[in-house]
Amino acid sequence: MAKPLALTSGEPAGIGPDIALEAWRRRGELDLPPFYLLGDRAFFAERAKILGLSVELADAVPEEAGAAFAKALPVVATGEIATARPGQPDQTSATAALASIRQAVDHVRTGRAGAIITNPIAKSVLYRAGFRHPGHTEFLAELAADGASVPQPVMMLWSPALAVVPVTIHLSLREALAQLSSELIVTTARIAVTDLKAHFGLARPRLAVSGLNPHAGEDGSLGSEDIDIVAPAVEMLRKEGIDARGPLPADTMFHAAARKTYDCAICMYHDQALIPIKTIAFDDAVNVTLGLPFIRTSPDHGTAFDIAGTGKANPSSLAAALRLAARMATTKPS
Repeated sequence: MAKPLALTSGEPAGIGPDIALEAWRRRGELDLPPFYLLGDRAFFAERAKILGLSVELADAVPEEAGAAFAKALPVVATGEIATARPGQPDQTSATAALASIRQAVDHVRTGRAGAIITNPIAKSVLYRAGFRHPGHTEFLAELAADGASVPQPVMMLWSPALAVVPVTIHLSLREALAQLSSELIVTTARIAVTDLKAHFGLARPRLAVSGLNPHAGEDGSLGSEDIDIVAPAVEMLRKEGIDARGPLPADTMFHAAARKTYDCAICMYHDQALIPIKTIAFDDAVNVTLGLPFIRTSPDHGTAFDIAGTGKANPSSLAAALRLAARMATTKPS
């Protein structure tokens, strides 16, 4: 039997608990692999009551989760309680969310879980509690380091219709332009190629590299960055034997016919990558962290405090993240 997947609680006041409970309740319909939920069982029982859901919860350890999953949602205790009400983070929110992440990493690194799926966190809540990382990804990278060098994580948004990787992520456009370099593009693309081979079964991934400026700079008349930064990066990748094309005009990269010509789009900044995939696959896009020594996926949405506890949260993206994690964990490297 494949190892179960470790699902973190996320921000307790958000929709993470809601979609976890609903996903397990619809596990057959959604074709979900066995997973367990990390956190406070009493809290999840109370949330199920608020939602009016009949969900059987079972105390478990990871090794028992697979066998228990058919009849009950396995809950592995973190030792931290959660008391937040839907939409109302409290003093337990940060400690509960972070304990869940730390324990999930420990389980996957010690071979007790096959992969990690992280529910959304509220960075503002964590920052008030002293959290010093920009977000989930950087925290996971530090935990993965375990005293050694910190790996460079790369964010990929994946769906059956489109996969995108932004070279610069949570930066203003001004800062993204300042940080963009040929070396950063090449490093990001290499990591993407490595994981596409290892976990997606692609022997020779095809990359479409976007330009930075409109029309990929129009031969320099709309900015020199595509000539000076992006084109040299593509040439370096091609010299390494990587199937990369670009710089390509971003406004013509994402229609259906164009998407058939590549496996992953490498984009220069956050919105250039995320707008097309969220337009094409809003409900089933999955956030995948590449470059870590373990598999991590997450739903491609936030905490949605405004609908937490109302029963309106859609578990589709979480279900997609669970299915993709299971697929990545069992794919043989190409």
